[in-house]
Amino acid sequence: MSVAAEVDEALLRTMPLPRHGDDEDKDARGRVLVIGGSVEVPGGALLAGIGALRAGAGKLQIATCRSVAPGMALAVPEARVIGLDESAEGEIAPAGADRVADLARPCDAVLLGPGMMDGAGAGLLAARLLTRAEGACFVLDAAALHRLHDGRDALARGAAAGRVVLTPHAGEMARLLGVPRDAVLADRLGAARQAAAELQAVVAMKGSATFIVTPQGQAWSCDRGNVGLATSGSGDTLAGILAGLLARGAAPLHAAAWAVFLHAEAGARLARSRGPVGFLARELLAEIPAIMAGLAR
Repeated sequence: MSVAAEVDEALLRTMPLPRHGDDEDKDARGRVLVIGGSVEVPGGALLAGIGALRAGAGKLQIATCRSVAPGMALAVPEARVIGLDESAEGEIAPAGADRVADLARPCDAVLLGPGMMDGAGAGLLAARLLTRAEGACFVLDAAALHRLHDGRDALARGAAAGRVVLTPHAGEMARLLGVPRDAVLADRLGAARQAAAELQAVVAMKGSATFIVTPQGQAWSCDRGNVGLATSGSGDTLAGILAGLLARGAAPLHAAAWAVFLHAEAGARLARSRGPVGFLARELLAEIPAIMAGLAR
């Protein structure tokens, strides 16, 4: 099978993002639902939600633990924030899966996982969402990946097949495939191809070089990242950017390629202006609109 091609400006210009006219309203740029956060890590959902808006989505909803929802609403005044029942451990309660599925129904893109610590609970939410999927695209990130192997048949052949992007790092990929982490690290591209084929999803295998793989085995890589991107919240920003592009109407493969490139390029720009380490994940997001505009030109 062929090696991975490079994700660069030339490739992205063959995958243009949807254009939006000045006469369009925010509904035309899509609605994103971010489901995530916990009492200990509410910021994961916050960063993902802002990432979706910076990528151009028109409307944002954040569904998070009830006790942190008021603070989230103040921190992200652009969003509608929904407080969900929470467990004794301060996580979104899986018993609220039906309500979450109802919230997802009118959305164009749904992101599940940022800031969630309970992999079992997130897995139950993911299974419920995917079995009740209608027209939305899905991004499954972080805790939402931990039990995904249990429902791989539903994912591969269910209602959401072809509209899902997974964003694992090496440890999460190892759990997805049921193999040791070292085996994933030894062949990250091979692991990404296996997961994409088995789950019928686009996979963005995160790392120093991120691999983007389709269910058919086509692969691209982006190695523009730097050590500064290895910081708390960085993955949440990437997932949010990806969800925002999906909401605007980009196909899953195109959205994944653009999101990975935009995230890496934002890190490169901050490394030049701030230094190679020490910039914050939240600072990546302000760079995104200018990078997108430059590529569009």
